[in-house]
Amino acid sequence: MEMKYNWDWSVLLCRDGCVQPYFDWILSGLGWTVVVSFAAWIITFTLGSIIGIARTVDQPVIKGIATVYVEFFRNIPLLVQMFIWYFVVPELLPEDWGRWVKRDLPLPEYWTAIVCLGMYHASRTAEQVRAGIESIPQGQTYAGLAMGLTRFQVYRHVLLPVSYRIIIPPLTSDFMGIFKNSSVALTIGVLELTAQSRQIAEYTFNIFEVFTVATLLYITVTMIVVTIMRHVEAKVRIPGTIAMGEKP
Repeated sequence: MEMKYNWDWSVLLCRDGCVQPYFDWILSGLGWTVVVSFAAWIITFTLGSIIGIARTVDQPVIKGIATVYVEFFRNIPLLVQMFIWYFVVPELLPEDWGRWVKRDLPLPEYWTAIVCLGMYHASRTAEQVRAGIESIPQGQTYAGLAMGLTRFQVYRHVLLPVSYRIIIPPLTSDFMGIFKNSSVALTIGVLELTAQSRQIAEYTFNIFEVFTVATLLYITVTMIVVTIMRHVEAKVRIPGTIAMGEKP
């Protein structure tokens, strides 16, 4: 069956006396998508590392708190968490704090999206870090302690450097997950790539052209990230392990 659709790519360019071409809207949305994703990734990596490490310590209380965090944030849908952070959390804060978050904080929807994405994906990164640490033979820990290192120094100089090199592929997947899940932020008013594309489609009714461009931009960014991380993994791979794309 032949598809009868007249493609009109000129809709993305300035015409009919417009002030700003629609393609600029798409680029603006892409810019906000990248900013929100990278800012959320900083939270994800930092908090996820702390929670992941906490899940491997011997203190039951600390380990229990970290486990509760992982199970709580991992098992609630991201969309629900986005609404909770944006609509519910400010109401639970003291009145002055809530007013500041809702009215005085610049671009509150963007900060909400960053915090929500960061804490949501931190639960997944924590599991990656935990798995990486636990995959290291305990003999290395005992060797470090026998050399006079403290438990903190063993984590810093032995366990974490090795585990991070092991879990580069899942960490890459986590970042790409943040990049793609940033589209959920449109539900609270963040004008990222998907939101801008939908807005242009509503104005022009050229749905296929707009979302084709958005799709290509998503693919381009993710492929750039994958390519960079493949090179990083090849550089830091541990001898004796199988690197991505390398034959055993």
